[in-house]
Amino acid sequence: MDKINEENNIEVEEQITEQELNEQMQIRKEKLLKLQEEGKDPFVIVKYDVDTHTNEIKDNFEEYEGKDVTIAGRLMSKRIMGKASFCNIADRNGNIQSYVSKNDLGEESYLDFKKFDIGDIVGIKGFVFKTKTGEISVHAKEVTLL
Repeated sequence: MDKINEENNIEVEEQITEQELNEQMQIRKEKLLKLQEEGKDPFVIVKYDVDTHTNEIKDNFEEYEGKDVTIAGRLMSKRIMGKASFCNIADRNGNIQSYVSKNDLGEESYLDFKKFDIGDIVGIKGFVFKTKTGEISVHAKEVTLL
C-alpha cells in the first residue's frame, strides 16, 4: 500500500514540475515577443566586446580600481532595492557583483534591467570599485541583454 502511495506522489510531483516548466516557458516566450516588438531582440546582438573577465578584476583590484571595464556573463542573482540594485554575473572564469542604479542607466534602461531573468546573459560596462562592505564590484553605466 505504501509503495502505491509513493508512486502516486511521484507522479503528482512530476505533473506539477512539468506544469511549472510549461508556465515558465510561456512567460519567457511572452517576454521575448515583447522585447522583439520593442525593437530589443536579444538574438540580434551576436557580438559583444568583452575586455576583462571577473577573475582578472578580483585578482588585480588595485590595477582595475576606478577603471572602466566591459564584462559579460550569466545573471546569477538579482537584488532590487527601489532605485538601485545589485546583481551577480558569472563568466567562464568566475563571478562578480555589479551595482546597477536608475540614476546611472536612466529610467527606461533600469526598468528593462528589472525585467531580466536569472539565467539571462548580459553585458555590463562600468567602473570597478569596492562596496562599503568591501566587496569588489562593477558600477554599471550600461547593461545590455545579450
